[in-house]
Amino acid sequence: MFSFLVRRILQIIPTLFVISIVLFALLALKPGNPIDEMRLGNPGFTQADYERLTALYGYDQPWYFRFWKWLGRAMQGDLGPSTQYGMPATQYVFQFRLPNTALLSGLSLFFAFIIAVPLGIFSALRQHSFVDYAITIFNFIGVSIPIFWLGILLIFIFSVVIRKFLPAGGMLTPGVDWPDWALLGAQSSGWLETLSLYLDDVWTYLVDRGSHLVLPVFALTFLQLATWTRFMRSSMLEVINMDYIRTARAKGLIEQKVVIRHALRNAILPIITLVALSVPILFSGAVLTETVFNWPGMGRAILQSIVESDFNVAMASLLFISLLILIFNLLADVAYALIDPRIRYD
Repeated sequence: MFSFLVRRILQIIPTLFVISIVLFALLALKPGNPIDEMRLGNPGFTQADYERLTALYGYDQPWYFRFWKWLGRAMQGDLGPSTQYGMPATQYVFQFRLPNTALLSGLSLFFAFIIAVPLGIFSALRQHSFVDYAITIFNFIGVSIPIFWLGILLIFIFSVVIRKFLPAGGMLTPGVDWPDWALLGAQSSGWLETLSLYLDDVWTYLVDRGSHLVLPVFALTFLQLATWTRFMRSSMLEVINMDYIRTARAKGLIEQKVVIRHALRNAILPIITLVALSVPILFSGAVLTETVFNWPGMGRAILQSIVESDFNVAMASLLFISLLILIFNLLADVAYALIDPRIRYD
């Protein structure tokens, strides 16, 4: 296992290098550059300013010359500045966008997993029953509904029909923020009153943040739930008909032990693959969900950076997604060996 891990980790470096070349070339082929965006948004931008900034940032050179300069800075941890937000691209992506998507995607993956696995097992064990047909119909509906339509429908029901029941979008209500202890202390007469005000404000913040999470988390969970339940059901149906399951039942083991200890351990392997591949996909592919619910995450950052020609933000975001895909594929392979003793890599 150790030699396998070393080989796979070493393969990540040249793979990322090739990916960075392809991404840089594709972004360079896009018409326009950040200097063009600056000129469009500033009526006082002269032709002399345009030529000076174009030469300064190297946009008057072929893309492969600019790539090697970018790569030299990137190896030192500098992915360049964001031309739209006036800060380092890594700071904008990893400080202001990544935590929001990590929270949204993490919650949706957690809820989808803990619901899909039991549903898939129950549906397989009750094959051709009314419950099995109901779960199958739910799965077909889930994989057929576009995520943007589901998001709009949820907003219409819970924010328009049921007025002010849940926020229509955003991450926080304007004016609500994490309380400042020092500021509250200056406004109160003692530490007990400060503590009381602080806890009240913390509760208000958490409730407001949670209410903004409900609809986008539900939409993303629903998107994953239908697919994972179908795979879990199919995998469990294949496993429970194998000889070793019949042997375990013939030895007198109770059904719960047969399902949990013998069947589930092998049937859950496809779900591990789905989870491992879903993590990077959700970090980059939740563009529609984040757009519909106005959630400031990685998906919207990638879309906006490409549209606005903010190449450094796009490179930082897309390379991070590529690294996630490589890492979680490796973790899935390791999980196979830990769960199924028949799988060996050495």
